[in-house]
Amino acid sequence: MDVFALLAQREFLISVLAAVSAAAVVFTFGSSFVVKSKMRDRIKRVALEREKMRAEEMARLRGAVAPDSRGIRRTGETKTYMKNVVERFDLKKAFQDDATVDKLAMAGFRGQGHLTTFLFTRLATPIGIFLVAALYLLVLSPGERPLYLNLTYAIGAALLGAYLPNVLLKNSITKRQSSIRRAWPDCLDLMLLCVEAGMSVEHAFKRVAKEIGAQSVELAEELTLTTAELSFLEDRTRAYDNLARRTGLDGVKSVMTALIQADRYGTSVGQALRVMAEEGREQRMMEAEKKAAALPPKLTVPLILFFLPVLFIVILSPAIIKVMSGSVATTFGG
Repeated sequence: MDVFALLAQREFLISVLAAVSAAAVVFTFGSSFVVKSKMRDRIKRVALEREKMRAEEMARLRGAVAPDSRGIRRTGETKTYMKNVVERFDLKKAFQDDATVDKLAMAGFRGQGHLTTFLFTRLATPIGIFLVAALYLLVLSPGERPLYLNLTYAIGAALLGAYLPNVLLKNSITKRQSSIRRAWPDCLDLMLLCVEAGMSVEHAFKRVAKEIGAQSVELAEELTLTTAELSFLEDRTRAYDNLARRTGLDGVKSVMTALIQADRYGTSVGQALRVMAEEGREQRMMEAEKKAAALPPKLTVPLILFFLPVLFIVILSPAIIKVMSGSVATTFGG
């Protein structure tokens, strides 16, 4: 009873609400600092990537071998034991295919270091999960199950854990592509304005990368890398192809194809961007209409499960109560 009395006191409720408000304020400001720190790290990573490309291009022009980029691309460094395990067990032949590097690039992980880490994770994750499951099932909580059944459960957990790195990678790709997809139509409009204002394609990419960063940091990062590639690569089509490959989105690929054709045949870049921007806006409208059309079927199940029973109860309850009260009065009266 003392606990209920304490919860009912006005001073206690005011203190709880004040604590919740203070925690919300701290969380809000803290999350803003975390976002700023994340964006600062991304900008730093892009700058390091640009410096790496500049160094490789200068080395190629001088006819020398490209310098070791491990001191430049620090975010791609891996531990020595990971590299040794990947090389000793030849994990590239076992786990790497033609699409692995592209998938890592779509998730924002570029460089040999991230590839080595991913391959090592694919080997270490099922082994670690098997050891943890075996320790729990055989030592901590063996129960009355036979030994072979516990081992079977542990092996099953390890097999499921083998898919965990791919699932996490796919989740990262989906989140990154969703962010780029939302900001891409606005990016096309800004790029069209910059090109029609007299800017070159390189300056348009650079300007749009600065402006679009508040909406999508991922897209700003990709555009900044494309700006660096347009500055250092001999063939501009390679930069456009790399952007389409890193994003993996059909809308981006179509725009890059249009830019490649405009650059190859000397057609107007502004006209190509205008057509693609209109198609992007139409595609966004079609997606909105598709979601709106899919809403009634999605609401059917919640309507049947939650709304209709409550509606029937509200409608039929007075009649049921009246019938029951009448039957009770008849019974006692008789």
